[in-house]
Amino acid sequence: MDIHTIQSVYFVGAGGIGMSALVRYFLSKGKRVAGYDRTPSELTARLITEGAQIHYEENVELIPDECKNPATTLVVYTPAVPATHVELAYFREHGFEVQKRAQVLGLITRSNKALCVAGTHGKTTTCTMTAHLLHQSAVGCTAFLGGISKNYGTNLLLSQDSPYTVIEADEFDRSFHQLSPYMSVITATDPDHLDIYGTYEAYLESFRYYTSLIQSGGALILHRGLALQPDVQPGVDVYTYSRDAGDFHAENIRIDGGEIYIDFIAPDTRINDIQLGVPVSVNIENGVAAMALAHLNGVTDKEIRQGMESFRGVERRFDFQLKTNHIVLLSDYAHHPAEIAQCIRSLRELYPNKKLTGIFQPHLYTRTRDFYQEFAKSLSLLDEVLLTEIYPAREQPIPGVTSQLIYDRLRAGIEKKLCRKEDVLNLLAHESVEVVIVMGAGDLNNYVPIMAQILRKRLNEGEDVSREIL
Repeated sequence: MDIHTIQSVYFVGAGGIGMSALVRYFLSKGKRVAGYDRTPSELTARLITEGAQIHYEENVELIPDECKNPATTLVVYTPAVPATHVELAYFREHGFEVQKRAQVLGLITRSNKALCVAGTHGKTTTCTMTAHLLHQSAVGCTAFLGGISKNYGTNLLLSQDSPYTVIEADEFDRSFHQLSPYMSVITATDPDHLDIYGTYEAYLESFRYYTSLIQSGGALILHRGLALQPDVQPGVDVYTYSRDAGDFHAENIRIDGGEIYIDFIAPDTRINDIQLGVPVSVNIENGVAAMALAHLNGVTDKEIRQGMESFRGVERRFDFQLKTNHIVLLSDYAHHPAEIAQCIRSLRELYPNKKLTGIFQPHLYTRTRDFYQEFAKSLSLLDEVLLTEIYPAREQPIPGVTSQLIYDRLRAGIEKKLCRKEDVLNLLAHESVEVVIVMGAGDLNNYVPIMAQILRKRLNEGEDVSREIL
């Protein structure tokens, strides 16, 4: 099926962050777009407003008639949806073209120069930062993002004339093997998704195969020190990067008064006095990778400096909800031990003399089973931990695997509570808190606006709210 001549596109799992970018893409092309998602969300509400028909009941009768013609309808699904899904089974049984999200993304971008960002963590911010650097420059880009850009209020950017497409390359279910990168950053290869890969060796081999897909004439920008041994084609340049060393790195780092300035070092240029628009230390390294991709594809030094300063971040990535002299609340998508440790260290650097409270909702029974000791070690960097039950997502419970595994291994002396997510609000209303970070990839983030209201009320009742600076 030619995706450019199809008339209708139906999405099974329309509300996922990666799927929703494709929903928006096909809406922009004038296609009839409909789909199913398990639960309503702010994102599905936005998609409906933008023209998509979305329902929340697994029911073939709710599929619109215009999406029931196999000759004119493309069906796109996310691997998170089980094969037993009633609607997915209907489409397969009736001869529809059914493709994974990554397959469709690969088809859309194959004729473009795909700038991809892969890695266990850091990829969403780095990808969104790269897209912003290109989009605000004369180079331009189309972009399919794994988060909502705060600069643009969307996860899809469109360009009519730029040859570049920025893509977040997802390793889950080997989805990134469907892509044909022109250039790629790999941020990290810490073990994850072992429910899919089985072993860390298989996980690394999947990344190794991904590097072989980079087109000759392109480039791989690899974080220094990774266990990965790339397998690139002849004609692919390989660069290294990190915060402090490599072909691309930062120098003269200044963290002062809540702002961060760096000098960006590339093999053939130096850009001094770059201000980070989102001043957290983890964005130094993310920024180096994004600037490397932008620099190699024609964004000027002046445009890079302007773009880094004007970058406003990504929803749920170090996302400040309340920022006062007395109480700070932010949310982050961190759901892997390495991400959590990096997030907490960045917070500690920003607030060295404040009490750090983390509210963490583990994501997936398998991930908790595989990494509960690592989770406990990372969370022990906090002063206080509020630990909720596991968010199952696509999984069934595993006997003996609960949040208690993490809780029991937190360091001695740390303040800690094991609670239901519904109890967190009451705890926040009475706990002594200073800096609160909500972490996880589940549904705990739905409570963050109410948490912000509770903490603002505490400020109103006992402190001078005029000191709020956000």
